Amino acid sequence: MGLFTGKKGVIFGIANERSIAWAITQALHAEGAEMGFTHLPDKDPVRPKNENKVRKLVDPIGAKFVIPCDVQKDGDLDAAFQKTSETFGKIDFVLHSVAFAPPQDLTGPVYAASREGFKTAMDISVYSLMAMTGRARPLLNAGGSILTLTYLGGEKVIPGYNLMGLCKSALESAVEYMASELGPAGIRVNALSAGPVKTISASGVGDFKKMLTLYETFAPLRRNITEEEVGKAAMFLMSSYASGISGETLHVDSGYHIMGGPPLDAFGGTAPEA
Repeated sequence: MGLFTGKKGVIFGIANERSIAWAITQALHAEGAEMGFTHLPDKDPVRPKNENKVRKLVDPIGAKFVIPCDVQKDGDLDAAFQKTSETFGKIDFVLHSVAFAPPQDLTGPVYAASREGFKTAMDISVYSLMAMTGRARPLLNAGGSILTLTYLGGEKVIPGYNLMGLCKSALESAVEYMASELGPAGIRVNALSAGPVKTISASGVGDFKKMLTLYETFAPLRRNITEEEVGKAAMFLMSSYASGISGETLHVDSGYHIMGGPPLDAFGGTAPEA
């Protein structure tokens, strides 16, 4: 038996095999979880590229359902949780792996972001978690868990992260407020702050390759993280092993977030003895 044997939940945010949500799904599946999935709606129903990409991954692991969901549409969210209720009755976890900002607003300085771009980024990246949580609450068993994904750019200035940093800051605040609100029902709400991983979303961040080099140089472990490490940490946060953790932002970044300056060996110095 695995940690998630008999546990059921819904996953929002798999786009392809490089998605962090897919790494997390694999870790949950390995522990026996039963899951339903959503995908971005397809513009061409005759050639459903988004649905096909997700199905290619999740059908072989026994997906209970795969349905479209535009998180900016209340009707789509209602339908997703109605399907969840019809399929599972009660559930034990929800994964929110959803974020977006219009490229023209993401790549420029924060002060130059458009009003509409800001509204879109906050709606998709932050409000969607709040909207999901409200709909998931009646379905979640006591001991249930909601997990979202964030990044250090929500806590500190990360050049190139720009508008998404504001979104992640708001997201982490929402996690804390909702953890307080759902705690009396025995439901936990947490965030996982992963270091840079090569995903489609990451490609929209300026100088991503330089960011990878920076982590390898500055992080205490002197390396980048793997998708598998993120998946296992997320699975832990959603499991009964983390039953006393709520309102938390757990960093999986080789320790990078603790550094206030470069290590001694970053520029040719000598590292301390192990």
